[in-house]
Amino acid sequence: MEIRTLVIAGIIVGAFPAGAPFADDAQARTIMQKVDARDDGDNGTSEMQMILIDKRGHERQRRIKTFSKDKGKDAQRIMFFLEPADVTGTGFLTYDYDDPDHDDDQWLYLPALKKTKRIASSDRSGSFMGSDFSYADMTARDLQDYDFKLVKEETINGTNTWLIETTPRNAAVIEETGYTKSILFVRQDNFVVVRAVNWVKEGKKLKYFEVKQLEQVDGIWVATEMHMTTKRGDETLHRTVLRQLNVHFNQPLEDNMFTTRQLEKGL
Repeated sequence: MEIRTLVIAGIIVGAFPAGAPFADDAQARTIMQKVDARDDGDNGTSEMQMILIDKRGHERQRRIKTFSKDKGKDAQRIMFFLEPADVTGTGFLTYDYDDPDHDDDQWLYLPALKKTKRIASSDRSGSFMGSDFSYADMTARDLQDYDFKLVKEETINGTNTWLIETTPRNAAVIEETGYTKSILFVRQDNFVVVRAVNWVKEGKKLKYFEVKQLEQVDGIWVATEMHMTTKRGDETLHRTVLRQLNVHFNQPLEDNMFTTRQLEKGL
């Protein structure tokens, strides 16, 4: 039910030419397979606080209710914006498919237009609801789309991590995610990505992701506070804080909760 930090993609600027050889690191891929396979809970509910902070330090806050459910090897997630009034009733639905040949589905419902919009792959590098997270950040990525390289080990806040570079295998992945280069910091004890540096395709910007608070809920590691900061050089352009509250797993959630009909109906 968490935002999957695995989605951070890419290490090179630009794409490989057709037929270029890949440089995969078996040890790094094994680590990333364990990141992907990590138990992130099922039938989950939570409340989410989203804080949008501009470069002058002005804040806007949003309150969200989230629900998630595994359906076989696939995952479904629906989010409803509750506050403030200008976003109340907005809903977001995601289907993450395990089959790498099946593109994930995303829909956004805007109550002012009384219309559900399917998010096309070409639009997923755009900002999610004005935040520093993109639509692509809201879904897991397919490991087969990337090569991985173990750079080194580093201690962060007293915990050992691996630094993993990821390289997209084609231009379409770069276009969809909006990232041309990233470095992931993976905790060695639980395979949670706790930090990432992401090179943005447009605008000579960097996006810095960090898990500020990590807790266990019913034995599941949950990032209960995450920050994403967009910078150009030393200048902070924007920052987003996401906090997850009242996280619960194994809740009685029906399949019809995760439909476009429910998205439009709301809570």
